[in-house]
Amino acid sequence: MSGRLLTDMIFKETSLKGALMIEPERLKDERGFFARTWDQREFHARGLNPTLVQCSISFNSRKGTLRGMHYQAKPHEEAKLVRCTMGALYDVIVDLRPDSATFKRWIAAELTADNRRMVYIPEGFAHGFLTLEDRTEVFYQTSEFHVPASARGARWNDPAFGIQWPSAVKVISDRDKNYPDFTL
Repeated sequence: MSGRLLTDMIFKETSLKGALMIEPERLKDERGFFARTWDQREFHARGLNPTLVQCSISFNSRKGTLRGMHYQAKPHEEAKLVRCTMGALYDVIVDLRPDSATFKRWIAAELTADNRRMVYIPEGFAHGFLTLEDRTEVFYQTSEFHVPASARGARWNDPAFGIQWPSAVKVISDRDKNYPDFTL
């Protein structure tokens, strides 16, 4: 047998350098399918951070729940791999790297339990999402441990980014609602 594994992941570039959409390639048969959702060697070969130290889930009871835009400051910046395991969400990332050609730009993707897409978010990005269905669960894999003193956020409707959310925000924490305008 060669060094090739049975299934591959499909990595798709986005307009933000270093941020990728990842789809599992499904190996189907009469039982259903099998697919890889993580491979340290593939991440390393593509120059992505292959370190995973913590996994978390976020369960959201109601459609219209907004969480974000969160990130960790240096020296605890984290890369994230995010996937929806139940329901559906509108996932948004913003490039907060001041030296980047795409500084303050954002992209969004619909992640659902059915499409099984993932988004790879490099260090230096803020991340948030809006649930599109009741009972939506999000699975995070991160490259750094959560450090409360390094936790930061940008407001979901900050004019510095101009994020276009697909529907009304119905549930949001006071913290997420009241972040000040973004400045460096």
